[in-house]
Amino acid sequence: MISLKDLNPHLLTAEYAVRGPIVIRAQELEKQGKKIIYCNIGNPQALKQKPLTYIRQVLGLMEYPALLENEKALSAFPKDMIERAKKLHHMMPHGTGAYTQSAGTPFMKQAIAEYITKRDGIPADENQIIMTDGASKGVSAVLTALLKKPSDGFMIPIPQYPLYSATIELYGGSQIGYYLDEANSWQLNEEILTKSLNDAKAKGIDPVAIVVINPGNPTGAVLSFENVKMVIEFARKHKLAIMADEVYQDNVYAIDGMFHSFAKVMHQLGDNETTLFSFHSVSKGFMGECGHRGGFLEIRNVPADVMAEFIKLQSISLCSNTVGQLVTYLVVTPPQKGEASYDLYVQERDGILSELKAKAEILGKGLNGIEGMEIDVPQGAMYAFVKFELPHTADVSKMSAAERLAYESKRDNDYCMALLEETGICVVPGSGFGQLPGTLHFRTTFLPPRDEMESLVEKMRAFHSEYVDQIAKSK
Repeated sequence: MISLKDLNPHLLTAEYAVRGPIVIRAQELEKQGKKIIYCNIGNPQALKQKPLTYIRQVLGLMEYPALLENEKALSAFPKDMIERAKKLHHMMPHGTGAYTQSAGTPFMKQAIAEYITKRDGIPADENQIIMTDGASKGVSAVLTALLKKPSDGFMIPIPQYPLYSATIELYGGSQIGYYLDEANSWQLNEEILTKSLNDAKAKGIDPVAIVVINPGNPTGAVLSFENVKMVIEFARKHKLAIMADEVYQDNVYAIDGMFHSFAKVMHQLGDNETTLFSFHSVSKGFMGECGHRGGFLEIRNVPADVMAEFIKLQSISLCSNTVGQLVTYLVVTPPQKGEASYDLYVQERDGILSELKAKAEILGKGLNGIEGMEIDVPQGAMYAFVKFELPHTADVSKMSAAERLAYESKRDNDYCMALLEETGICVVPGSGFGQLPGTLHFRTTFLPPRDEMESLVEKMRAFHSEYVDQIAKSK
């Protein structure tokens, strides 16, 4: 029988806090009948967000073509969706159950390129696009391709989405953490980037790429144009590739906020040398189609022979799932003004985004009103990285750096577990994402329905006050 000692050691050391021990305990409590509010992961439809009608209508007609021959059944579908499904059946004669070309269905890739051009006003080439099973598979592909030896390092933000740290660990590469500037709305800081880079080189690590998540996960920050420009110039200066995680580009709520794609800013800078990998997904935005695992990777500034290697890598898995490709295509080609489905599409889209904006404000204002808690009202994405304070239970001045890290990790884990046990609120400890030494955080989504968000804030207020009192009494 295989035991742990027989497994890949990189698997054993990889960690993924988003579905770690606290979530496992939440599932146990739920089985016992406790009401759980899952704020640990960006899974909108699991938290009562309804899918967009037009996506599900087209999928229904595509997955069960017999509906197109049933006039009674078709009465439930608007005319433009029926025509769209018929056209898609013609363009996909083998249906949704067949493999596609390795890099994705050609007409769908062309539609993605047109979407990028419309979004950014810049040229885009469908031959530089690979359709993927969500953004995660695109990230894994890039890490696989760029990682040549254990000393190859990837600069990742701290805090970061643990996909990056876990995958780098799993593949046997080196992580180069750079702290986001919490005092400056979680923007990137060139001085911090430079220090992180130089420290890594001093340890014998060879930096090959920098990861940027915009809008931010877990921070909810939206990077300014100047910040994106700085990162591109930093990458060019140090000969780094850029991995731009842009899956939350539709989730921008701040009145003065705006999403600036790395592709657009790089084009404006006339940079034809820095390699850019940008990722998008159907799981986020206002779509929330996590289960369909659709997304794409766009690659800029690589020669043809390098692009061929990425397509070869994709072909090892044959192709991304066909239904996910279809959902991605539908996301980039929504109903247009004048079509029967347009008004409902706009109503659903705007309604979802409006609710997310309102819930971000409820969470931000509510938690900022709790003594000992501090949060930037999320400008984008689906998350907030909440800073909280607890009385110390030990003399930290006598601790080594490693002891202090272990101490803080235990404290935020204990806090989040107690929050779950007492209130049913499931969040993720900040140590699972990384945090500045001497600070405590947790990440929460603001995806639950509005009434649950208001209740969540009040439950956190009562819990935090009682938890702090208990620590003070125990000293």
